[in-house]
Amino acid sequence: MLATVAVQIPYPLVGSTGRSALAVASVLFFVIASTAHALATRGLLWTAGFVVVAVGGGLAVETLGVHTGVPFGRYVYAGSLGPRLFGVAAVVPLAWAMMAYPAYVLVRRHRRAPVRAAVLGGLVLATWDLFLDPQMVTAGHWRWLGGGPALNGIPLTNFLGWLLVGTAMTAALLALPDPARRARRDERIPLTLLAWTYLSSVLANLAFFGEPDVAVVGGVAMGAVLAVTLLPWRADR
Repeated sequence: MLATVAVQIPYPLVGSTGRSALAVASVLFFVIASTAHALATRGLLWTAGFVVVAVGGGLAVETLGVHTGVPFGRYVYAGSLGPRLFGVAAVVPLAWAMMAYPAYVLVRRHRRAPVRAAVLGGLVLATWDLFLDPQMVTAGHWRWLGGGPALNGIPLTNFLGWLLVGTAMTAALLALPDPARRARRDERIPLTLLAWTYLSSVLANLAFFGEPDVAVVGGVAMGAVLAVTLLPWRADR
């Protein structure tokens, strides 16, 4: 966890080449932290299922998106994030996994209402992308093709695609048998990384990137989703 935070702190302070390297390193450290926590608290079988769903699913949907425009819209990756697989930067499916896990941990408290839990997980991922996509497009890591309604330069179809995929991915993770014998777990690592991602994204866009619109839209949207998810629901008691 500390390594993830450590490589993210200097990101706004370095040049474009350094930022690309730090972006990749951040994803690698984050996904390692998520996978290690899953392995330690949920066991090998659940973790294997998580990798198949999140990494495999992320690669599949990104490959579909790059070649067909479904479900996000038309876009293309540059080579600045390292090697590509089927036209997709190889680090991108790992980014899906790194955030899918803390989102799952957060919404699992709603598991007695699996539809609600899955939609909340999808909203966590989709609202996080309100920060991610403008930052990555500005950095030149990918670009959008075509027009249509947009928010901060990103097609609205992308948000809908993220919501759809994020909801399906969360539902699949909720369907994996999570060992009941370890019901009382220390979940502070994934939840701290989720909170750090939210707060640092708001701060970076306000203080370093000169993108107050991104900070406000992402801050309000993701903050609202996190608040709703954290609220106690009578049906969950």
